[in-house]
Amino acid sequence: MIGAPAVPALRSGRVAWQLTATLWVGGIWMLHFVLLPALESFGLAPMLTDEIGSFMRPLMVAFAAICAVLQLIIVWTAVGGDWWRDVRGQLLLLVLAAAAVFFGAKFIAAGDYIQLFCYLILAFAGLVLVLQPRPDETGR
Repeated sequence: MIGAPAVPALRSGRVAWQLTATLWVGGIWMLHFVLLPALESFGLAPMLTDEIGSFMRPLMVAFAAICAVLQLIIVWTAVGGDWWRDVRGQLLLLVLAAAAVFFGAKFIAAGDYIQLFCYLILAFAGLVLVLQPRPDETGR
């Protein structure tokens, strides 16, 4: 009977992991690699497309950071104190650092390029994170 409450907790962590990964990684990739190029090829003015991108990118980065914090909590509960040695924990820390630099780069002269670089770091770190096994699948 002691192990019975842990099963729903593991299942909810599994569902939360998959849902957050799908939402933030898919959203980052969809915005940058599908939606904005589609708007450009549709014939919208480049200035309008840039304005949509400059409005949506910070929203997606903030959403990715919130989801990364939730996923970091899931990794911490599954792996324990060595969460920062786990590849998933390191990738999530990279995501949080890239999000912080993204918002901090607003005040730098070449901030647009740094923000785009941080956005691409988020996209590819998310892709590598999605390819990793869920925290409950590692057997630790």
